[in-house]
Amino acid sequence: MKKIFFSALLLGAALSLSAQSKYDHYYVDLPIEIEHVQEVKFPATSVNIAQYGAVPDGKTDCTEAFNKAIKELSKQGGGHVIVPRGVWKTGPIQLRSNIDLHLSKGATILASENKELYVQKDDSLRDGSKKCNALIRASKCENIGITGKGVIDGQGFIWRPIKEKKVVRDGKLPEVWEEALALGGTLKQDDKTYRLWYPFNLNKELGIPNIAATAEIQEKMRPHLVNITDSKNVVVEGVTLRNSPKFHLVPTRIQNLIIENVTVDCPWWAQNGDAMDPGNVQVALIAGCHVSAGDDGICMKGGVGDKGVAAGPQRDFLITNDTVYRAHGGFVIGSEFCGGMQRLIVKDCMFDGTDIGCRFKSAPGRGGWCEDIYCYNITMKNIREAAVFFQSGYADRSAGGRGATDSDDKTKFYPHWSNFTFRNITCVNARKAVDMTGLKGLPVHNILFDGVSFYGVREGMSFDYAEDITFQNCIITPAKENEIKHAKNIKFNGNPLE
Repeated sequence: MKKIFFSALLLGAALSLSAQSKYDHYYVDLPIEIEHVQEVKFPATSVNIAQYGAVPDGKTDCTEAFNKAIKELSKQGGGHVIVPRGVWKTGPIQLRSNIDLHLSKGATILASENKELYVQKDDSLRDGSKKCNALIRASKCENIGITGKGVIDGQGFIWRPIKEKKVVRDGKLPEVWEEALALGGTLKQDDKTYRLWYPFNLNKELGIPNIAATAEIQEKMRPHLVNITDSKNVVVEGVTLRNSPKFHLVPTRIQNLIIENVTVDCPWWAQNGDAMDPGNVQVALIAGCHVSAGDDGICMKGGVGDKGVAAGPQRDFLITNDTVYRAHGGFVIGSEFCGGMQRLIVKDCMFDGTDIGCRFKSAPGRGGWCEDIYCYNITMKNIREAAVFFQSGYADRSAGGRGATDSDDKTKFYPHWSNFTFRNITCVNARKAVDMTGLKGLPVHNILFDGVSFYGVREGMSFDYAEDITFQNCIITPAKENEIKHAKNIKFNGNPLE
């Protein structure tokens, strides 16, 4: 109770102090009050990367030009670093406070294929791997922007492994598998039936070096496309993020985050090809975005263990007018959210062709608490699995690796899936309407479905360790037999569900 009361005081104070913002129109008729994002402003000064020797031929290394332009503009107090029309190849770019990286229409920032440029020069980790810098990064900054109509392309094909069993369809392999083999690389057995391709020991004529002793170690070194940490006032607006080696947009421990009209374009088969993974962010807006991802679409993270708790909850999020096409999940929480989730609103969105519509996944050692999660005015169609899915025993097996929970402390940080409201949702063509799996002694509980319609489901609903689940004014057609185990007080339109 102390935690909730203190949070309420902070929210009230923040709302009373908030100035009018150009984003306020998004916050009309919400089910609860949440803190609004505030506009991020930059000085009017600008520089053009071409002034610093950058060449738009897609071949010349422009890394020095980018970073010199940012450094010089920072000395002037900040402003806009203009990336004009053209293809600008570069290694890692480090942003600074008060800098807006602005991509003009027709501009592409192309990640260099020289993997050595990304490797951090610190000591190796115990397994021999090193960390790699994201293509674009910032840390401990204020007022950061990535804006415009251009494209940021991570050239992820030369970084990502490909699981044969993930891409095979009807016993046939797509062209991407043959394209990978044509690059050389390393094939290993993934299991008794399927193989795993690593972009390790690629054909020498490509000039793409290995950066680790083995394929498995190099796999752990894949960088994100955009990674901004421990910062305040961040805006990503208008740009297209494409083909990242790993996650596309990873804002972590941010205060005041705006992601507006961003497109994420990632191959459906891309290993760990998440679109957006904000973590331990306080006050955020994700609006008008279009996502096709190789993994989760818009995914909420909250840190692992005590560090996640120390970073504070993911709170005061408005996710609105977004469309997610291919993805493992449209709106997702997990798997790690030890810091908690508080006041998240998802509204007026469409999930079209995702594996799962609303996906909530975690496990002991990675879980946290949830409070005031609202999903409403959502359309889903052609969902491969469940429209709404809760799982408390999730383990993500990396390429050639073990499950994500294998080394976690499972004695604490359990996932508390509760306090969710799903309202005014229409789903057409899903395998299941709802699939819930909690834990013994900690069921999924206190979940409300109000005015939700599921049309064309192929299987019944599933509940295992779930209780106090209420469906009111809901439709599920055609009617199917449900699977209910270790569950109680599940009511459908006023009647006990059996």
